[in-house]
Amino acid sequence: MVESKATTVTKKTTISFTINNTPVTIQVNPTARLVDIIRNELDYTGTKISCGIGRCGACSILINGTLANSCLVMAYQVNGSSITTIEGIFDEDTLHPIQQAFLEEGGFQCGYCTPGMIMATKALLDKESDPSDAQIKTALSGNLCRCTGYGGIIRAVKKAAIDYQ
Repeated sequence: MVESKATTVTKKTTISFTINNTPVTIQVNPTARLVDIIRNELDYTGTKISCGIGRCGACSILINGTLANSCLVMAYQVNGSSITTIEGIFDEDTLHPIQQAFLEEGGFQCGYCTPGMIMATKALLDKESDPSDAQIKTALSGNLCRCTGYGGIIRAVKKAAIDYQ
C-alpha cells in the first residue's frame, strides 16, 4: 500500500487596496476570503459573517462602488481595488443619512443584517436617487432579515432617498 501525503500550499501573496479611503498592503493566503481579512486582519467588524455562502447579505460591502458579498470574494481578487465597508460611510461624529433613516424608521431590530442592508441601500442610491418600490425591493433582495418584516427597512430606504440627495 502506498501512502499519499497531502501538500499544503502556504505561500502568501501580497495585495494592495484601499479600504475606507485608507491604503492597505497586506500578505494573505491564496485561499483567504475577503470577509475574513476585513474582520480578522483589519478589524472592521461591522461587516458580518452569517451564512458564509452569499445568501444573506450580512457581509455586503462596496468594491469599486459595486455591491458585493465579501464572503464570496477571495482576498487576492481586490488587489488594486477600492473597498468601502459600513465603517467607511460615516464620520465619528455624524451618522450617514442612510444610517439616520434606518434609525428613524425602525429599519432594524437585532442589527445583524443592518450593515449589509445599509450598504445595499447606498449602492442603490448612488445609482438611482429616486428609486421605485420595485427597484428598492430588487436592491435589497440579496439581504435577509429575520426580525423586522422589511416594512421599516423599505421605509428607511425611501426616507434615505429623500435625505441623501
